[in-house]
Amino acid sequence: MVAAASVDPLDKSKEVAAGLSYPIGHGVTRVQADQLGAWWNDQRQCIQPAEFMVRDGKVLASSYSAGPIGRFEAAEVLRLIGFYEAQAKK
Repeated sequence: MVAAASVDPLDKSKEVAAGLSYPIGHGVTRVQADQLGAWWNDQRQCIQPAEFMVRDGKVLASSYSAGPIGRFEAAEVLRLIGFYEAQAKK
C-alpha cells in the first residue's frame, strides 16, 4: 500500500491527488508529523520529505530529505522488496 501526507489544505491535496491511485492525507500538524516519524521544518511550518517502507508494522527502509532530492524510486523499492523476500527464503 502507498499513502502520502501533506500540510496542504484539503483543496490543494485533492488537486495534487488527482490521477493518483493512493490516498493523500491533508492538514498534517507538527504533532502528527512527529507521530509519523517525519522531520518538521519550523521555519516553513511543514514536513520535510520522509518516506518509509513498512511491513508488519516494522520500518524496513526510510529516506529523509531536506529538499526535492533523495526520494524513493519505484524501481528501487521493487528491487529492495525482492531482496527482502529472497533473504526471508534463506
